[in-house]
Amino acid sequence: MQEILSNSKKTTPSKVLCAVSGGVDSSVVATLLYRAIGENLIPIFVDTGLLRKGEREAVEKMFRDNLKVPLITIDASEEFLGLLKGVKDPEQKRKIIGETFIKVFEREAKKHNTNGEIKFLAQGTLYPDVIESVSVKGPSKTIKSHHNVGGLPEWMKFELIEPLRELFKDEVRALGRELGMPESMLMRHPFPGPGLAIRIMGEVTREDLNLLREADSIFIEELHKHGLYDKVWQAFCVLLNVKSVGVMGDNRTYDNTICVRAVEALDGMTATFSHLPHEFLESVSNRIINEVEGINRVVYDITSKPPGTIEWE
Repeated sequence: MQEILSNSKKTTPSKVLCAVSGGVDSSVVATLLYRAIGENLIPIFVDTGLLRKGEREAVEKMFRDNLKVPLITIDASEEFLGLLKGVKDPEQKRKIIGETFIKVFEREAKKHNTNGEIKFLAQGTLYPDVIESVSVKGPSKTIKSHHNVGGLPEWMKFELIEPLRELFKDEVRALGRELGMPESMLMRHPFPGPGLAIRIMGEVTREDLNLLREADSIFIEELHKHGLYDKVWQAFCVLLNVKSVGVMGDNRTYDNTICVRAVEALDGMTATFSHLPHEFLESVSNRIINEVEGINRVVYDITSKPPGTIEWE
C-alpha cells in the first residue's frame, strides 16, 4: 500500500481522501490506510441528515477514542434533504445521494488540495455491492445501484482505491481483527450508504426521518437489552408511509406503520429472516407505539433474500 501511494523518488506520499460512513467497511479502510500513510490520510465523514439517532456523535467518538484517527465532519444535511424533496423513486433517491456525495467530497478535497497533493479517493466498496450494482463475471442484472460502485465521474481527477472490493463482510471483519480493531466496532450491523432515505417508502421528509429514528432506536436498544443484537446480521425499522386506523385509550387514531426487519446472514448475498421470540417482538411493538407519536401499528418482515433484498429500497 505504501509503495502504491508513494512516488518513485520516495518523497512525501500522495494524500488520500477517504470516504467514511462509520460502518465496518469504511472504518477498516481508514484504519488500513492510516497505518500505511499516517497523516497523509484525510478521512471525511458526511452528515447527510439521513443518519440514525446519535450516529454522528457515535462515529466521531469511535474514530477519536478507538481508532485514534483524526476525522473531518461535514454537515451537508440541508443540501441532501433539499435535493431529495419530492423524490419518491428509490433508484432516483440512490442516484441523487451518490452524486451529492461525490460533489461534497470534491468541494472538501479542494480545501486540502491547494498544491495538488491529493491523488486518490478511498472507499469501502464490498463485493456484494458490486454484484448488485453491475454485471460481474456473468449475466447477472443490476438489482439496485450502490453509490460507491461504478467509478468516479470524468471531472473528478482522483484515482480510486477500493482495497475491500473483492471481499465479503465476514472477511472484512476478519481483517479488522488482524488490525486490532475492537469487537464492538467490527460487529456493528451494516448501514446503507443512502442511509434512512431507503428505509422511508416514498418522499423523505424531516418529520418521517424523526419518526423512523425514534422507532429504530427503540428496536436496537431492545435487541441489546435482550442479548439479541450480536445474534442477527442486520436489524432496522422501515417507515411504510401506510396509514391505518387504531385505538389509543378511548380515541381513534389514523397513523403510520413501522415495519421491523431482522435477518441472519454470513456474507449478505443471501439472508433469512430472524426468528425472534414473539414476546420480544411484542415488547418492541408496545414501546414503539406508546413512545413514538404518529405510529399506531408495527409489523414484522418475514421475507428472506432471495426473493427480497435485505433493504426495502
